[in-house]
Amino acid sequence: MGAKGPLVLPALAAACCLAGGAALAQQRIVTVAPSLTESVCALGYCERIVGTDRYSTGPGPVADLPKVGGLADASLERIVALRPDLVLLGPRTRLDERLAQLGIAVQSFNVRTHAEQQAMLRALGHTLGETARAEALIAQIERELNAAAARVPARLRGRSVYVEIGLGPKAASSATFIGETLVRLGLVNIVGADQGFFPRVNPEWIVRRSPDLIIGPAAMLSNLAQRPGWAQLPAVRGQQVCALDAERMALLERPGPRLGEAAHMLVDCLRAFP
Repeated sequence: MGAKGPLVLPALAAACCLAGGAALAQQRIVTVAPSLTESVCALGYCERIVGTDRYSTGPGPVADLPKVGGLADASLERIVALRPDLVLLGPRTRLDERLAQLGIAVQSFNVRTHAEQQAMLRALGHTLGETARAEALIAQIERELNAAAARVPARLRGRSVYVEIGLGPKAASSATFIGETLVRLGLVNIVGADQGFFPRVNPEWIVRRSPDLIIGPAAMLSNLAQRPGWAQLPAVRGQQVCALDAERMALLERPGPRLGEAAHMLVDCLRAFP
């Protein structure tokens, strides 16, 4: 689904609309993406969630809820068994049509940018009867992003950065919500928007681009100096590497209501550089 496309599936719009939240007393929600789980909770409806994907481990009691599978292997049977009134799906879950055939309201989201994240929050706010709360949350995230940007040391502004998110290696480009956060922090992503959102990149190309800073999962960045040519990268020579543990990496990769928190986390790492 593109950046400017509708976030509520057109064929299901009528089923998804709740008049001013009047139907919420009996509503049961299943979320199939951590960012959607966190967004529903941020809008005040955590107690309405009856099941999530296996990666949704919070906030609060969410960790103890029934799990319906992962983002790409969610089980239709498990979802239906929870008797949901509304199912919120991420981009890799292909169950929308089958759920609709069963009379279950569905909203699907593919959030890759800050704009799409805001559109997702507004769509959920409309569905839950919390439009004002959604707008307040969007404004809060913007304030947090601005505050994080103000904390970036002047010596790091304008520096080039490479963000690794998976094997391949797979990177986050400047077109993504991660890349847009880096721009807000005054950094320059070496992987441009013309390369797609999360492209696989040639390691030799990264060496040629010679990034000043590197960000990624600690488990994948532990042997950077052993990669051919990488020992001479400015980021490696100067120990300018944000090697994030699993919890911080999950925060960075989720385009939900904690975008501002993720930005502050990155700044904390940058400020710790020698």
